[in-house]
Amino acid sequence: MRYGFAIDQGTCIGCHACTVACKTEHEVPVGQFRTWVKYVDQGEFPSSTRDFGVMRCNHCTDAPCVKICPTNALFKRDDGIVDFDSESCIGCKACMQGCPYDAIYIDEDTHTAAKCNFCAHRVDQDLEPACVVVCPTHSIWVGDLDDPGSGISQLVNSNPVSVRSPEQNTGPNVFYLGADRAVLDPLAAPASNGYLYSTPDAHRAEVATDLPVDPVTKARTTLNTAHPRPWGWRVTTYLWTKAVGAGALMVAALARFLGVELGVLGTVVAPALGLAGVTITGALLVWDLKRPARFLYIFLRPNPQSWLALGGIVLAAFAGLSAVWLGAGILAETGTVTSVDGLLDVLAYLAIPAGALTAGYTGFLFGQAEGRDLWQSPLLFWQLIVQAVMVGAGAMAIAAVATAPGAAAGELIARSLLIATVLHVVMLLLEFGGRHPTAQAAAAAHMVVRGRYARLFWTGGVALAVVAAALAVPGWNGAVAVPVLLAGLAVQVALLAYESVFVRAGQDVPLS
Repeated sequence: MRYGFAIDQGTCIGCHACTVACKTEHEVPVGQFRTWVKYVDQGEFPSSTRDFGVMRCNHCTDAPCVKICPTNALFKRDDGIVDFDSESCIGCKACMQGCPYDAIYIDEDTHTAAKCNFCAHRVDQDLEPACVVVCPTHSIWVGDLDDPGSGISQLVNSNPVSVRSPEQNTGPNVFYLGADRAVLDPLAAPASNGYLYSTPDAHRAEVATDLPVDPVTKARTTLNTAHPRPWGWRVTTYLWTKAVGAGALMVAALARFLGVELGVLGTVVAPALGLAGVTITGALLVWDLKRPARFLYIFLRPNPQSWLALGGIVLAAFAGLSAVWLGAGILAETGTVTSVDGLLDVLAYLAIPAGALTAGYTGFLFGQAEGRDLWQSPLLFWQLIVQAVMVGAGAMAIAAVATAPGAAAGELIARSLLIATVLHVVMLLLEFGGRHPTAQAAAAAHMVVRGRYARLFWTGGVALAVVAAALAVPGWNGAVAVPVLLAGLAVQVALLAYESVFVRAGQDVPLS
């Protein structure tokens, strides 16, 4: 059994009865929607047309929101309906990033995720969804798509139909008859300066200036709903804090492998940075939840498919590793024990994979955010590790001014900083200078390199990193500590600038 919708846009009159019925049935807060009607105008008066599109959850066969949800709050029923359990939701907003259809929102009353659930409570009583009942033109069809005898199955199989974002390969189960491409493809019709009955939200209006208008159809969206960015500065900062912690400990581990004595910088400072970085990261993640009191659900009700849940385990393990290293280092530096070299050697072997996962697991998490094509880069995992070494070595360079670890240690830190920074810049140029596999990714990249974020990207993200690399060069042979210190400071700012652009631009491309 596979329940689905078929929407005949050829008979839809754009009356919004489905929207009102849905809001009434589910007590959806004002300004939020589980289903809504989008308007797209094309041409110029008097030779203009208006098309409607009913937008909602697509109850995907391969639902990305179910995979990315860390607490199994979103789940797929045996009948194909993608439903949600608000009692398990922690408000992490990951499902909003996973959905390629803008179908999920955070309910203002419950502070948990919500969306169209096919009126599952009505379906269980052999009733049709509320939107179907009120539609005056019978434009909304529902039923079992796997039953060849059902009305919806015959309708879909005997008529040309379209789906939204087929390139995402989610298997959407909402089929459109007679829908114009400009209605289904949000990039084909940027938001108009003014909507019919309102004004676009500020975010959508700003983004529209970076999206090209078709010179032939002049298609523009004249009515839609607001979809603000789910993730903001806390996620940007979290990418930096965990990078610093993971990178510092990996540099300390590398020093042990190479036989370079870092002194207190390796025994105490590096694990302290690791522990502080991951602790601040955890605090930022909990702070960003809409239901922070439920954060333990990540561990108590984990979804093993979700990299948000797996990432929580990785962060906890890295925190434990850093704490043990720090404790051993303090015992050694205070003379409480004679030697902890054997233990630190073992911890160093563990620190490399633990640090790499701590820095890089976000690449897998962003990979599950199928609504954000810019984040789907195959380079992202490796890029995050390189960035961690860059800012981790930079933090060690700053701390080295106070600890004076010696020439060999200074060389290792400066070389790690220089090599990682150069690789970071090269990866940025490869990532944003090449072709992108989807129109959405290309649109986001355009905003980064030529559009609204270009100045911050090129000056803060790229140029400042290049300056940092140049400053680190004298430290290659252990010379001049001050330029390396400045390089260590510069890479922190450069990474924050870049991550701010990367996180925002990925969420700026409209999905509905």
